[in-house]
Amino acid sequence: MSGGDPDPDLPQDTPVPQDISVPPGPDQPQDQPQEPPQEQVRQVPEELPDAPDDWQRLDPRMLLVHPVRETVRFLPVLLGLLVAGTASGIRGWQLLGVLVPVVVGLLRYLTTSYRVTGGRVELRRGLLERHVLSTPIDRVRTVDLTAPPVHRLLGLVTIRVGTGTASTSEDEQLDLDGLPVERARRLREELLRASPAAGAAGAGAVAEAFGPGAHLAPPPPVLTFDPAWARFAPLTSTGVVITAGLLGAGAQLVDALGGLRRLDASSWADRVAGLSVVVAGVAGVLVLALATSVLAVGGYLVANWGFTLGHRDGAWHLRRGLLTTRETSLDDARLAGVTLGEPLGLRATGGGRLAAIVTGLGEGQESSSVLVPPAPRPVVEATARAVLGAAGPVDVPLRRHGPAATRRRWTRALGPALVLSAACLALLPRSPWWALPAVLAPLAAAALAADRAGSLGHALSEGYVVSRSGSLYRRRDVLAVAAIIGWNVRATWFQRRAGLVTLVATTAGGRQSVTILDAPAADAVALALEATPDLVGPFLYDRPATGRSA
Repeated sequence: MSGGDPDPDLPQDTPVPQDISVPPGPDQPQDQPQEPPQEQVRQVPEELPDAPDDWQRLDPRMLLVHPVRETVRFLPVLLGLLVAGTASGIRGWQLLGVLVPVVVGLLRYLTTSYRVTGGRVELRRGLLERHVLSTPIDRVRTVDLTAPPVHRLLGLVTIRVGTGTASTSEDEQLDLDGLPVERARRLREELLRASPAAGAAGAGAVAEAFGPGAHLAPPPPVLTFDPAWARFAPLTSTGVVITAGLLGAGAQLVDALGGLRRLDASSWADRVAGLSVVVAGVAGVLVLALATSVLAVGGYLVANWGFTLGHRDGAWHLRRGLLTTRETSLDDARLAGVTLGEPLGLRATGGGRLAAIVTGLGEGQESSSVLVPPAPRPVVEATARAVLGAAGPVDVPLRRHGPAATRRRWTRALGPALVLSAACLALLPRSPWWALPAVLAPLAAAALAADRAGSLGHALSEGYVVSRSGSLYRRRDVLAVAAIIGWNVRATWFQRRAGLVTLVATTAGGRQSVTILDAPAADAVALALEATPDLVGPFLYDRPATGRSA
């Protein structure tokens, strides 16, 4: 092993394949997406109970929702018609502006229908361009029920059926926008059930989230919301995004009203010149930080108020939202693992977040896999143990990747920083301010390299492969061995010289893989062999004896 003494716990003559890709298995087709071997396709009866053969319309109360929604979309046009009608004195313009959203909303309602029959759920919509979506029920991964304020007032919910499609287009989403709570409860029971008990769990969760009328108790909570968690909100990117959006919208509004054109640049320059540069800079930073923090806390509370995570009869049920209530169900059979995320700000203050790795659910659907929003790290870790049903994958000490991996972290971080520092020093004669980035760049790179090197590690514990990496966003991926459908071993020229490889465990959920960066080659092969001996063993010409422990 390059750069360090050999590990006594590992066989020293382990063969190391280079740049190989282990296929899913000899009995699995190569041209189709694979499901984890432990999953069984749910048996869906040919004739679902309470599922009529003909198409059904959404609830008629959507006739009150669609015109409001279309009015918002047509608002710029309506304002133009109002101005045109006022200027010309013709009242018909205003009447036309009122009728257009009503007609569009009526057509949207009349041309949208759905049905659940023959083991499939189908949705069709559109007048001039007919759009039909259809999916087998056994391909359903998640079912999200969302109730915006208007829907809540009318007793309606929107059902989004998650099928694992790679498309992120809204036109490709199977959304039933506007069903009564009772009908939504029955439909979700049909879509998610693997047994009558599982369907009962879904019904109780919907009733709890969206109001009275259900006859089943909600799932017992595993985790409930604590308003004190909002202190972590300013340490995420949410506040920055909201602030930037508001500043951009405000600048456009002021410019549209002619405010920016009326500013006297010379007068403003004189005023700024009269102030201390340091005072002005500090004041600006403080104001921006305060605005960002307030907006982040507000957005966090609106999105996560009433957060509840519970488990009942084979599914995890999550509810959250202040204005728009959202309730998500994740089937245990589709839960392949979890990811403990630690952005730098949260990690520095003892916080973190938790997301589920769900088979068939891609990166474009992360909002359906959130298990814990930014919260104290002990809360996140306790929830991860409850979801996994094991403490080992969360608490196990990770196997370090050795001096070679550490050197690689340092060279990759310091190389670009030193180039930047040299460029700044070359510009130093033009301005002394270039000395600041010339000094700060190597210091920041050194801190980043040390943190990234300390984050690297992996383990195999209680049937789960554990991988950790990252600095600005450190993540600990915990993937069930039963959900692994293949392995990739990659090594660049520089990695081969250092005796390192990148080991990738492929799966059908989340980011489609869990990556172990810069692992010693012998460690990587031994880990893959111990985790899935039947999958990896046939590809090794000299199979070593297993026996590694996490």
